[in-house]
Amino acid sequence: MRRTVRLLTGTALAVAAASGAAAPAYGGDGGSLEVYPSTAAPGAQVTVNTTACGDGGTAAGDASAVGAGRFTLAPSTHEGDAIGQFKVPPSAQPGTYEIVAECAEGGKKVTGDLVVMLASARQPAHPRGSVKTGVGGALGPDPVQTAAGVAALAVAAAGGTWLLHRRARGDGI
Repeated sequence: MRRTVRLLTGTALAVAAASGAAAPAYGGDGGSLEVYPSTAAPGAQVTVNTTACGDGGTAAGDASAVGAGRFTLAPSTHEGDAIGQFKVPPSAQPGTYEIVAECAEGGKKVTGDLVVMLASARQPAHPRGSVKTGVGGALGPDPVQTAAGVAALAVAAAGGTWLLHRRARGDGI
C-alpha cells in the first residue's frame, strides 16, 4: 500500500514539475495578448485585449503581419484590460500571423496569434440547388401532375379500405 502511494505521489510531482516548466512565460504580471476570434476569415473584425499594461494602460497594436496595419488598445470596462480592434483585410492569405501590442508605459511587448482561413469556421456553408438522387422530383413542380398523383393515392387508399371492410364482414373478395 505504501509503495503504491509513493509511486503515485512521485508521478504526480513529476507531472506537476514538467507542466510548470512547459508553461509559457509572458512576463512578471502574467499578461498576454488575447486574440478573439483566434481563427478568422478575410474581412472579419478581430478584437484583442491584454492585462499587461496595467490599470488604465494603453498600447499600440500592430497587425501589419496580416496586412491590417497599426491600431490602438485603450482601457476597457474590465479592470486592468486594454482592448482594441482591427479588420482582417479581404486580401489576407490563409496562414498564422503574429499580432503584437506594446504598452505605452514601460514598453512591454505581448504577442498573440491569428489564424486566417478562407472560409470562416463559424459560418457553415449552406447547400444550394436540389439533391440529385434520380428518384424524387423527376416530374418537376407542375401542380397538375401533383394533383393527379394525390388523386391516384386517394383512390388506392379508398379501394384498399373497401376490400378490407368486405373481408372483415365475410362477404369474400
